Amino acid sequence: MQENFSLKPYNTFGVDAKSKYFIEINSIEELKDALSFSKAQALPLLLLGGGSNILLTKDFDGLAIKLNLKGISEEKFNENEVLVTAKAGENWHEFVLDCLGKNYGGLENLSLIPGNVGTSPMQNIGAYGTEIKDVFVSCKVLDLENLELKTFNLEECRFGYRDSIFKQEGKGRYIILEVTFKLTQKDHHIKTEYGAITAELKNMGIEQPTIQDVSKAVISIRQSKLPNPKEIGNAGSFFKNPTIPLAQFEALQQKFENIQGYPNGDKVKVPAGWLIEQCGWKGKQIGNVASHKLQSLVIINATGIATGKEIFDFSTEIINSVKEKFGIELEREVNII
Repeated sequence: MQENFSLKPYNTFGVDAKSKYFIEINSIEELKDALSFSKAQALPLLLLGGGSNILLTKDFDGLAIKLNLKGISEEKFNENEVLVTAKAGENWHEFVLDCLGKNYGGLENLSLIPGNVGTSPMQNIGAYGTEIKDVFVSCKVLDLENLELKTFNLEECRFGYRDSIFKQEGKGRYIILEVTFKLTQKDHHIKTEYGAITAELKNMGIEQPTIQDVSKAVISIRQSKLPNPKEIGNAGSFFKNPTIPLAQFEALQQKFENIQGYPNGDKVKVPAGWLIEQCGWKGKQIGNVASHKLQSLVIINATGIATGKEIFDFSTEIINSVKEKFGIELEREVNII
């Protein structure tokens, strides 16, 4: 247990906020001990995975726990499918690469997403036509109300767009310890119709792509569009893509002929990056914070010394300008602490 500990290395924005107490845990027993300490001291808890989806706007007056549970296991499900279970502390991208190395399909479109396995179900991470819910089987959690282990199946997680029970009524109650996925071993379902995957594969000279080829294409696209958090502080996409009623979208089309939108049931999903760019934010910098020059959906710690409050205030200005121009209120995807 360490006191007055800087969390700068533990959040991808590189914000230098301090936690009153900090501990790294490597087992469920250590986790329970840490939780007992926090309960006895009446301390609030902050669970840290890869630190890629949080913004620390101030010092944390409680106990920050870095979850380092590691391990990957597998079990044959049938002739074509395998159940793969990864502990919460496994790095997401390294886990995806491990699966691809065994020719297990289903996660290739989710390559290079920052963070750890344990946080992947929280917001039902997704990219290029794939979401966690498409391959998710279950996750084992620790219930903070009684320190008992519980397993959530697909239905119980109530996955939605960047959403789950762990961001709604279960927020702050459960700690995800491990996640189980059902992946294919041979009859893979190749998804190349989303984003620029098809064009990237063509550039690579590939006509009959494997799951490994799709992963390489996704990695190439992401690296060309998104800044590396190890080089410049960011948390990837800062805002969710808003979904609006069809009537509202059609009204906006009358005013903005080139507005982009994608049918989503009886509503329309509008790319947040397009809205932000239309408001003049792409590449714009205020003080230590900027919108990335290649992807306006990404807010960056441009100088490396931005405070969490500066980043939050910058995001508020973006929200206000989009609301004023389009009548659409953007929602932050990043968890604000």
